[in-house]
Amino acid sequence: MAAKIVTFTLNGRETDVMIRPLTTVQTLLREQLGYTATKIGCRQGGCGSCTVLLDGEPVASCLLPVEDIAGKELTTLEGITPDHGLHPIQEAFFENFATQCGYCTPGVIMVSKALLERNPQPSRQEIVDALAGNVCRCTGYDSIILAIQDAAGRMNGHHGGEA
Repeated sequence: MAAKIVTFTLNGRETDVMIRPLTTVQTLLREQLGYTATKIGCRQGGCGSCTVLLDGEPVASCLLPVEDIAGKELTTLEGITPDHGLHPIQEAFFENFATQCGYCTPGVIMVSKALLERNPQPSRQEIVDALAGNVCRCTGYDSIILAIQDAAGRMNGHHGGEA
């Protein structure tokens, strides 16, 4: 099968890529475009380490063919990180010790961003439900949940603690 050109918006910029059929978004991001925050985990859509936002919704980039993102908006962790400093979610993760090895962190932050955009003050259970597709083997999730609650507060004009 022949390579084809796919056009989409990546982190706010229109992007054209030439890809072979069935190339995954994960492979495109990491190997062709150099966006390495999107991690390689299970390659089966079960761990969440490769999560990106497609039109604002979390998706497993390891399962998503590039052809399926034509004309859509794709956002990676690099796309939410400001030129100087950190996004409020990243700040909250850092200050609440919500990362240990950091491997799951990009996917968890992307899920958190999608959650907080549609629900600025989620309950603990809503956070737990949103994280259901993300596996963390280090933190035990409590610090992650606290960080998301803190991020909600930061993004709503409060700082520290539960939103």
